[in-house]
Amino acid sequence: MPKLKLTKTNIDRVRKPGTGTVIYVDTETKGFGLRVTASGAASFIVQGMITGQKKEARITIGTYGAWTVDEARRRAEQYKHQFEDGIDPRDVKKQEEAMRVSLMDVCTAYTARPGKLKASTAAEYQRHVEKVFATWKDKPIASITRDMVQERHRELVDGGLEGKKGAPASANAAFVTLRILINFAMDEYRRPDGEPLIAHNPVGALKHHWAPTGDRTERYIDKRKVGEVWNKLQEARENPKNREALAGIDLTIFLTLTGARRDEAAALTWDRVHIDDEDPTNCRWHLTDRKRGQPIWLPLSSQAVALLKLRMPKPKVREDDPEPSLFVFPSWGKAGRIMDARGAMETVSEIAGKHLSLHDLRRTFSNIAMRECRVEKFRTDLLTGHKPSKDDVTASNYLDLTNLTWLHPEVQMIGDWIEQQAAVAASKNVIPLRAAGAA
Repeated sequence: MPKLKLTKTNIDRVRKPGTGTVIYVDTETKGFGLRVTASGAASFIVQGMITGQKKEARITIGTYGAWTVDEARRRAEQYKHQFEDGIDPRDVKKQEEAMRVSLMDVCTAYTARPGKLKASTAAEYQRHVEKVFATWKDKPIASITRDMVQERHRELVDGGLEGKKGAPASANAAFVTLRILINFAMDEYRRPDGEPLIAHNPVGALKHHWAPTGDRTERYIDKRKVGEVWNKLQEARENPKNREALAGIDLTIFLTLTGARRDEAAALTWDRVHIDDEDPTNCRWHLTDRKRGQPIWLPLSSQAVALLKLRMPKPKVREDDPEPSLFVFPSWGKAGRIMDARGAMETVSEIAGKHLSLHDLRRTFSNIAMRECRVEKFRTDLLTGHKPSKDDVTASNYLDLTNLTWLHPEVQMIGDWIEQQAAVAASKNVIPLRAAGAA
């Protein structure tokens, strides 16, 4: 390796295109040098033995131009001191980079793994990070402490996302997501000695402090309240605040009539809806992104069909008209479809007398089916998209479960029962007129 006193003048003179790469060793500072490629690109380097290692290390400091000679020389001296202390600057750099990894970085890496998560699950994790942990998402994940976890969890339990109404179940769910992401970061990002970047998951602070949410089997609309809820939702959809509020109301109604999971219905597109005006028993919707099992066609009651007809997009009349949404429950958000129905569910919860989520409408549907309409469990399971047990040889190996329109009588029975309860609830609000001459 040729020697050269590294100065700006000398570097500019040797930076000429040639063949191969040449390393010039500085005549003043031991181990300091300049690497010049055939294209003329130049970078400062430092090389030397790191105490405890057998192989000489060569580390790039930075490119000539971005670094002056004096700046690069000072950095070379710093690195040489680290060499003597047995510290590899490359390991330090890796650790510093890992320490800067943000919560959003980890979420993106976790959800982007091919074939590992359903799209709906990935969207839920991203929603938690962007909404629940909005003030943390761009901070280093390693900076999240136990105290921060306890304080934020308490805020959500007491006041929910908007600080108005407690949301213990949602708080727990969000911190389960956080726990999963931090566990992933602990495995994915390591210190140079192999130890995890984060020694202990701070969500462990909630081990004895998870919010009590009660028995989840009790989280459904009592049969005596179903009619009042239905009437209130119908009333609300007559005068919604905006398009998204109406979509939230209608999503709530649709979930009540179908027992579907929130994202199964919220992500429904019009190409997966089939309405047959000639044969009501052939009205159905296609559930493709199932939690378990293959895609299936599910029957639609006349009440659900009526709702969907009200939501059908209008075709474009003029060229400047907006394109009709592909989604049944669209939104102005970047996802293009509604993600939640908080306003509608606040109304439902108020009437029910307890905090309920959209998933609790699935429990409501199951309770109506089995307890009020006497639909057997096997058929209720199928209507709610559950896959039969492997022990059920007939259902698993002989029964065609890809098209469940043969369960239309059952889903229609549920829709009719809900409407009957609505009629009963409405009649209770009617004050009979007194007969003429009555005292």
